[in-house]
Amino acid sequence: MTNKNNETPTYAHEHTPRLDWHRHAPEVFKAMIRLDAAARAGLDPKIAELIKVRASQLNRCALCLDMHSKDALAAGESVERIIQLSAWEESKHYYTEKEIAALELTEAITVLTDGFVPDEVYEKASKLFDEQELTQLIAAITVINAWNRFGVSTRQSPGHYTPGDFK
Repeated sequence: MTNKNNETPTYAHEHTPRLDWHRHAPEVFKAMIRLDAAARAGLDPKIAELIKVRASQLNRCALCLDMHSKDALAAGESVERIIQLSAWEESKHYYTEKEIAALELTEAITVLTDGFVPDEVYEKASKLFDEQELTQLIAAITVINAWNRFGVSTRQSPGHYTPGDFK
């Protein structure tokens, strides 16, 4: 990539991770992988990736944004829907009613602004997801938030993930 003067731009230096947490706590990492697989079992794969990207945006986890955007694209998700996620409330026409309910629940669980998930958010999701799906959805949202916290606290660096690396 070159700029108008045909010069290659100089990018900022990539930071190094603070801690290679999965090397120092391999059993925790393996347990997280298993928990992640169990949490998303039975969930619509598109919804699973949308909630992972949205929670990662809210938590500012660059590693997870990189990973789950790539996974979503590899699974057939559109670029437009991924781009619009940060402004989904103004772009609802890109998403199904069920996806919107999942995104609302993701934001409520991730941010917990009022210290709890609002009744109206939970009730909307419970009308669109059966109890098994809703339980899996809550589990998947909880797990991505845990991954985000590992990523941001140890400053994991994005850009090196290839879809399928952790499957």
